[in-house]
Amino acid sequence: MVTLAPLAYIAASVLFILALRGLSHPETARQGLNFGMIGMALAIVTTLLLPQVGGTFWILLAIAIGGSIGTYIAKTIDMTELPQLMAGFHSLVGLAAVCVAAAAFYHPEAYGIGTKSDIKFASMVEMSLGLAIGAITFTGSIIAWAKLEGRMSGKPITFEGQHAMNAILGIALLLLIAILCITESSFIFWIVALLSMAIGVLIIIPIGGADMPVIVSMLNSYSGWAAAGIGFTLHNNLLIITGALVGASGAILSYIMCKGMNRSFISVILGGFGGEQAAGGNDDHGDRNAKIGSAEDAAYIMKNASKVIIIPGYGMAVAQAQHALREMADMLKHEGVDVTYAIHPVAGRMPGHMNVLLAEANVPYDEVFEMEDINREFAQADVAYVIGANDITNPAAKNDSTSPIYGMPILDVEKAKTVLFVKRSLGSGYAGIDNPLFFGDNTMMLLDDAKKMTEDIIKALE
Repeated sequence: MVTLAPLAYIAASVLFILALRGLSHPETARQGLNFGMIGMALAIVTTLLLPQVGGTFWILLAIAIGGSIGTYIAKTIDMTELPQLMAGFHSLVGLAAVCVAAAAFYHPEAYGIGTKSDIKFASMVEMSLGLAIGAITFTGSIIAWAKLEGRMSGKPITFEGQHAMNAILGIALLLLIAILCITESSFIFWIVALLSMAIGVLIIIPIGGADMPVIVSMLNSYSGWAAAGIGFTLHNNLLIITGALVGASGAILSYIMCKGMNRSFISVILGGFGGEQAAGGNDDHGDRNAKIGSAEDAAYIMKNASKVIIIPGYGMAVAQAQHALREMADMLKHEGVDVTYAIHPVAGRMPGHMNVLLAEANVPYDEVFEMEDINREFAQADVAYVIGANDITNPAAKNDSTSPIYGMPILDVEKAKTVLFVKRSLGSGYAGIDNPLFFGDNTMMLLDDAKKMTEDIIKALE
């Protein structure tokens, strides 16, 4: 088995690469998941059959317990809770990296990296980096989960001198890692772990709700690099490859997300963004008046339109309105209306959130377009049907230099002849920023639960 293990690990690595390729498009996502599961099963079986691996019973018991919990969560989780689920799982990866680093530090003989107080220097460096990144990922992901779950405020938490303190703590962490590698002190080991956990909290709390999709993506990258660092400590090539794949793909996705939000990639890595206080996030709209419409009004307008573009957002996810939305779109297409969907890179609260929901409702893939492919079509559209997508349609990103989202590319829905905006109220969105689109001359607000309003439109179309 020792001679076959490298070949099995290579095969598993290829399957992981195919999984990432499949997950890059909704149409091949299921195939990608199958490749990933097969690759992971092959990796686990190969590892268990290695002669140096003991305690097989306990490993299998842990897999059974973890697998049962994972299966239960997968079957019961709502689609709206996927972002916080992702953040929660990232925290577990970070915690696992911390635990493996501790095990290797206290029992280096079991990992072939030396003896107690005489660990190989290279292994200490790898172990320390895995420990630090894992600890940052652990607490950072918990804060992200708490913000997404509503257990703590989604608004930025800032204080004077925050960035300077983060910089000082970062430098102190690097110095402590160097000291740990030289002294192999147990006390310094846990100081590194605790300081890293503190940094994980401090770099995430200033992140506002509108920036959460980028943070979820970046934490995914952190978890991959933590796994890769521990892979070096364990001399496990597959863990190194898998961690690097996750880390690199997460970083690339984060870069794409940053471009979609006009954010600095380096600032995201360092946690140095998102601290701006949202302006105008209240219900006092002054002298502005919004036109309030009904389901019958919306049905009449869309039925007589030639081209309708649907813009889904988190409001659709909360209401679980994707199935009703697809039914409404099918009825409009039956009337000869051209219906397409426009997806912003950060719609929802995690990358690909809207794509997943639309795929669940069996929306044809060829009707779903990314922002850069459809933005120019809004000027020719008769109707833009915005269903719970607030911040990604906010014109303040283009014409209000004082807005926290200024410079963020948005969907140009205001260029459509008529904008039908489905929202529970005229209040600000998740980022806490008022949307002047609500009061546009060509905007009609449909104030109700997204699913109920869409179902009422379906009845009116009938």
